[in-house]
Amino acid sequence: MDPLSERLRPRTLDEVLGQPHLTGPGGLLRRMLEGKRLSSMVLFGPPGTGKTTLARLLAEGVGRPFLRLSAVEAGVKEVRQAVERARREGGLVLFLDEVHRFNKAQQEALLPHLESGLLTFIGATAENPAFGLVPALRSRLRLLPVRPLSEEDLLCLLKRALTDPRGLPGTPYEEGALRLLAQAAGGDARFALNTLELAAALGRVEEGSVKEALGSERFAMDREGDRFYDLVSALHKSLRGSHVDAALYYLARLLEGGADPRYLARRLLRVAVEDVGLADPLALRLAVAAREAYEALGSPEGELALVEAAVYLALAPKSHSLYAAWQRAQEAARAHPEAPVPLHLRNAPTGLAKALGHGRGYAYYHEDKEGSFAQAYLPEGLEGLRLFEATGEGWEERVRERLRALRERFRQPSP
Repeated sequence: MDPLSERLRPRTLDEVLGQPHLTGPGGLLRRMLEGKRLSSMVLFGPPGTGKTTLARLLAEGVGRPFLRLSAVEAGVKEVRQAVERARREGGLVLFLDEVHRFNKAQQEALLPHLESGLLTFIGATAENPAFGLVPALRSRLRLLPVRPLSEEDLLCLLKRALTDPRGLPGTPYEEGALRLLAQAAGGDARFALNTLELAAALGRVEEGSVKEALGSERFAMDREGDRFYDLVSALHKSLRGSHVDAALYYLARLLEGGADPRYLARRLLRVAVEDVGLADPLALRLAVAAREAYEALGSPEGELALVEAAVYLALAPKSHSLYAAWQRAQEAARAHPEAPVPLHLRNAPTGLAKALGHGRGYAYYHEDKEGSFAQAYLPEGLEGLRLFEATGEGWEERVRERLRALRERFRQPSP
């Protein structure tokens, strides 16, 4: 029998969880299927987020043959065979897993067939496609992020597995055990489902069987009486408070206790954008690099990349100005959702738009700096709106005077 994760693959976009930006109303993939027009693309995101499933659903939705290859095993020979099959069948959706493992020559072998439309190419990777794909291929593809499933999405999926006839219907379970598994899965649906199947094979799905299925070392921290999220909270607050020793201690506790390093890498990314922010713009780059380094090295070697990021984030200057500015921007957008864009800032792609005054009088900064400062940028009635304040340390402290001077120039009345 196929594993539970295979049996429970979504059969429609409506069954896909965790990707509303792609599959929800107005989502790009849904619009493609509704229009029966499929573009070549790369789906990138962590393991177990549904990249293969989405590729299958897209091929089925447009009624084209589907061929799955893995770049770990395939090469130019297999690409040529796919091209021959596409010629015989009048087109083909070629799905290439781990696409970043194709070398430059192998990637470039795809180009003429994408150009001709013979192949519709869908690549999948857990790596950043900006680094894993050659520019010539990347320029011909849509790059679509696939996100880790949230705890609530995973909880919904696990309950579906225990009621769906394809899954484990009738298996007794405890709600707390499912939530424990959803927390431990780290956004990985495949891992969650296959662990659930193992726990069910041990009898009732309860906390004890879930922990046994996960492996006792994953929950070593529980034996100390500490809750997982208490340690995560302590790590985050130590990083925010610039206490590097406490941050390292809690990071070690989490890793020694079996916490998923990928989950911790995502927490470090959150600290970089929420608590360091523009006080040190390099912090985000280092946090992203640490996550990618862990994916490349795995444990235990890759954990040192997380340690490097944690030390950097703890010692970096801090600012939450971005977080606060974005909250204020969202509130303003909700309060004024229809405020008209000033005419001179509007796009003018057609003769009618130009006749209506779109773009007329726009002062291009590099040609007319003073005119650029004198023109209005915000909608009428919102001229005094102030969202971003450089209140943090580091880089923000250095640009605070520039921000003040810019706002003074924007206050000047239009001629």
